[in-house]
Amino acid sequence: MYHTLRTFLLSNARCWDADSERSYQNLFDRLDTNNDGKVDVAELRAGLKAMGVFRQGAAQKIVSSGDQNKDGCLDFNEFSKYLKEHEKKLRLTFKSLDRNNDGRIDASEIQQSLGELGIDISKENALKILHSMDIDGTMMVDWNEWREHFLFRSAHNLEDIIRHWKHTSVLDIGDSLAIPDEFTEEEKSSGNWWKQLVSGAVAGAVSRTGTAPLDRMKVFMQVHSSKTNRISLTGGFKQMIIEGGLTSLWRGNGTNVLKIAPETAIKFMAYEQYKRLLSSEGKKIETHKRFMAGSLAGATAQTAIYPMEVLKTRLTLRKTGQYSGMFDCAKKILRKEGVKAFYKGYVPNLVGIIPYAGIDLAVYESLKNFWLSHHTTDSANPGVLVLVGCGTISSTCGQLASYPLALVRTRMQAKASLNASDQPSMSSLMKTIVAKDGFFGLYRGILPNFMKVIPAVSISYVVYEYMKTGLGISK
Repeated sequence: MYHTLRTFLLSNARCWDADSERSYQNLFDRLDTNNDGKVDVAELRAGLKAMGVFRQGAAQKIVSSGDQNKDGCLDFNEFSKYLKEHEKKLRLTFKSLDRNNDGRIDASEIQQSLGELGIDISKENALKILHSMDIDGTMMVDWNEWREHFLFRSAHNLEDIIRHWKHTSVLDIGDSLAIPDEFTEEEKSSGNWWKQLVSGAVAGAVSRTGTAPLDRMKVFMQVHSSKTNRISLTGGFKQMIIEGGLTSLWRGNGTNVLKIAPETAIKFMAYEQYKRLLSSEGKKIETHKRFMAGSLAGATAQTAIYPMEVLKTRLTLRKTGQYSGMFDCAKKILRKEGVKAFYKGYVPNLVGIIPYAGIDLAVYESLKNFWLSHHTTDSANPGVLVLVGCGTISSTCGQLASYPLALVRTRMQAKASLNASDQPSMSSLMKTIVAKDGFFGLYRGILPNFMKVIPAVSISYVVYEYMKTGLGISK
């Protein structure tokens, strides 16, 4: 039914040629259901629904893009101008995908294009994506089929179409151990890469600030909670507020936000360098090498900013009046404990990168392939909820696997001591925790950690989208 309605609506708008004005007029007349000479958002939304374009906000975006006189509607001139401009971009994108210039896109070309963004999919899944656009059953997509599928969809360039399954760093859940984002050569040359990094950094800052009380509770429970000293959520929050007031719930958040910018920049630059070292010239990087490059980049970034991690933990756990700020904290640690104190817990932190990044990537790839195997009948676009859901689940699984190492790291960071002999090793501290509190003692603080995932993801996604719009990446 969907293909029938779509073909009916677009049957006279197939090609952009000398008769395009008449073709556009026919399409405009069908969308203008109240015959007032204008197409408003409601009319366009109804038309898009009939064509199977269910993306939320699509009608509003089209009207906003084409509405030159800002009256909230599209007259015929605005409508036809929007379609002509959109078709130009669609034509360029089609040519980018059509590697052998035969006027058709096949499964291998889709596979190759996705592969260049670091997204490896099977031939079977590439065929399913192709099937969502294929009208005549040839398992190839020509210009008319491509144009018909994307005429009212956002597809301004190659990335808009194949970015759907790009595992982006937009979802900030408080840890930055995931494999960095991939950027195409077009994004790098256009300058959009830094705008995306800035958008992600701002989203992370807002997200971390919004969930800071839960993050402080997590650290508080990791360090102080035990079988003999059980700390509940409500009891812990009451204790914090009584000791330092409501604002004490945000202790350590300033440092946590400040380290986003240097960590993101170092990780991105290191990732690009490691990819060049690990991949052959002119060839796309394989998934296992991408994982290696991402893990090495994460280790490099963590090594550079690790003193800020220690400061964040100390400031989060501080009592009222103990430190006046980040610099005061750094001076006191340096004077009392020496330079080595800034790298306490470094080993478990470094070791934790591998299970986190590896499981995060593996779970995301599995969920992506599952969705592509079962839900690509009408569209290869998974939509916001699926993307956010897959990213959230994969990141949470990564956190779950590396959490015992994160707990050991936090306890080592929190322990202030002058004597090196007083500092337990990673393995001895882990054995002590298991002996005293059992295996689940390694997961102290996991509840507030999980509680902050959904609000953190929601906040970071919304802020990221607003930032992208503000910086001119998307309209």
